[in-house]
Amino acid sequence: MSDTLREEIKEKIINGDFNCEKELTLSIISGKWKIVILWHLGVEGPHRFSDLQRLFPKISHKILANQLHELMEDGIVHREVYPEVPPKVEYSMTELGMTLLPIVEMMYEWGKKRIEDFKKEMNLSQG
Repeated sequence: MSDTLREEIKEKIINGDFNCEKELTLSIISGKWKIVILWHLGVEGPHRFSDLQRLFPKISHKILANQLHELMEDGIVHREVYPEVPPKVEYSMTELGMTLLPIVEMMYEWGKKRIEDFKKEMNLSQG
């Protein structure tokens, strides 16, 4: 398991740089796109890189590649290259990654409810 973490995170654990366990979790899932990537892979299943890019039209190729790379380094996402011509590459959640899905889904539900509540408040104040 320890070999499935980025070196910078391993060093923080070894040096005792995390004040609490929540910091470790946040260091793994933080990043503008990671949560939504995890939601799509966890709920919808494997996606190709181009599929993910279409889901997030505002994300650059470099940023998406970097976010996926970090998630792979941390053992959360798996990259499968199929021996085909042209090559087919899919990204999917690992078993470890799937353990984060309940957290991601709770974040989704919280955000959805907050947006709905906000819209209700706006309608009441305008009406």
